[in-house]
Amino acid sequence: MDACRGFHPRRPLSKCLCAHLAVKLLRSQLQQWRPLCLGREYLCLGKVDTPSAKPPWNVLFFGTDHFAVESLKVLSTSRKSDDPVVQTLEVVALSGDVPVKRFAHQNSLPVHSWPPDISHRQFDVGVVVSFGCLLPQKLISKFPFGILNVHPSLLPRWRGPAPIFHTIMQGDEVTGVTVMQIRPHRFDVGPILSQEVYHIQKKLTSDELGEVLAVKGAEMLIDTLKNLCEKLQNKKEQNTMGTTFAPKINKSLSWLVWEEQTTESIDCLSRAIGSRIPLRTLWMGRTVKLLDYVGRYGSGKLLPGSVFYLKESNILSVRCKDGWVGFRSVLLKKRLTAADFYNGYLHQSVKSPYGQPAHGLFVSGRTLQKRRLVA
Repeated sequence: MDACRGFHPRRPLSKCLCAHLAVKLLRSQLQQWRPLCLGREYLCLGKVDTPSAKPPWNVLFFGTDHFAVESLKVLSTSRKSDDPVVQTLEVVALSGDVPVKRFAHQNSLPVHSWPPDISHRQFDVGVVVSFGCLLPQKLISKFPFGILNVHPSLLPRWRGPAPIFHTIMQGDEVTGVTVMQIRPHRFDVGPILSQEVYHIQKKLTSDELGEVLAVKGAEMLIDTLKNLCEKLQNKKEQNTMGTTFAPKINKSLSWLVWEEQTTESIDCLSRAIGSRIPLRTLWMGRTVKLLDYVGRYGSGKLLPGSVFYLKESNILSVRCKDGWVGFRSVLLKKRLTAADFYNGYLHQSVKSPYGQPAHGLFVSGRTLQKRRLVA
């Protein structure tokens, strides 16, 4: 057999042996370069001017609201622990007095305006939590280990800016948190590094669910950063099936369509958006905001939109598609209790038989939408 695997009858033996020795030398040099972990698009190699491949990390945090503050709080605390995951921590915040910026100032964290002016490899990894801005490729590429995102849903379900609201509004029984890697120019499409399921308790509001998922997301973020190389090596692309979208909530969602919406759908809608946007309907051409929702309340088979005042409980009961729902107060020109609304409006407009509760009719919000009126 030939001493060199690359031997050719017409090639001089001396050249073949030199090539063989060169290959052995190259292999020896490569063995000294220890692979650390996969970054976004490339392999981070030791001894090649790379940042540390294990904690503690230099982190740049992007966030705005109270949901994001929980993750920022945990990252900040980690710097002072016996086994820190974070070495340095700085923050990118949008303009205005947002919760993340307030927390950063209160805890002496450097704050960058958006977009941040940072140098290549100034930070090891970025973290995005409820930020609301698309990150360009030129920014993402400045982080050797990419940018992570904590998203409060089981992606690919509820991609978008308002996953918690849509989770409650659609009556989902299961949700969770996903830690994924950011990709440029699109929201919530990157590979998944970690994902955990949360079973939603009955009657939970969007605010309550947000608090639970914020804590869970912060815990998952720290765990991901502790094992970042392993998480990056085992990341998986999102499933192409089951994708749903969670656009921002707006006032148009609050208009009730009594003839179409069930007691269950109104209950979900109230728990989803009621603390931010009151449910609305029409009373004699005027917008009424329905407050202090009490759930299913009342009985009888009347037209959807029929409204009764129940004196014994001081509740306004309204008929929808399949039952009745109750409210303790409304907002017309000012806030009124159910009794105030009855005395000032309902009792005056409706003549009821003796001994029967007075009732009128709330009109579907769709009527207002068709007329393009604004509350």
